[in-house]
Amino acid sequence: MISVVVPTLNAESGLAACLSALVPATVDGLVREVIIVDGGSTDRTLRIADQAGARILCSPAGRGCQLQAGAEAARFTWMLFLHADTVLEPGWEREVGAFVERIEMGTRPEAAGVFRFVLDDLGVFPRLIEWGVAMRTSILRLPYGDQGLLISRRLYDHIGGFRDMPLMEDVDIIRRLGRSRVRVLRTAAVTSAVRYKRDGYVRRVVRNLGCLTLYYLRVPPRVIARFYG
Repeated sequence: MISVVVPTLNAESGLAACLSALVPATVDGLVREVIIVDGGSTDRTLRIADQAGARILCSPAGRGCQLQAGAEAARFTWMLFLHADTVLEPGWEREVGAFVERIEMGTRPEAAGVFRFVLDDLGVFPRLIEWGVAMRTSILRLPYGDQGLLISRRLYDHIGGFRDMPLMEDVDIIRRLGRSRVRVLRTAAVTSAVRYKRDGYVRRVVRNLGCLTLYYLRVPPRVIARFYG
């Protein structure tokens, strides 16, 4: 029923945990395939993906391009796009299964689902960021790509899918979906805090907001990507 698409680039540190969280849904038959779209990894990423039984595709580096390639290769009627450093919390498959079933039966309008954002770190800063993302998601319906995206093939094709963008591909597709077609699931997507700890929490948040501001000012994504670093 669901094709899971994971873009990777030297993602060995988090990929095994990401894929392990998909096992219960694979056993239940909810997840029918996992597609790893690799942008040229030089670490153990491809070995981990192969050992997990995932389909492996090679693509030019760039998350938008990789997600686009994964969607084109997906064989099932629903797709779940995940980042390689994101781990879905136990039991996610029950909520996702119910969400898909209600839409397929016509008891709820066509929509895409995203997960709650959680960082795998302790302290005040991670909780403040989680609160900020929750407000952004609930009020603006503008989730991070780290929150995943569960979407049917028909809705994905209707809005034009992911675009080949070096950055902001998550904001771009959510804007085309529109507020009314984004649903926030109760299940958490636990995201690695490595980037926040490496760059500093405040600096990372400021940079993310700066990129979002530049995007809404219509600065070309390739220019924003250089700013993002």
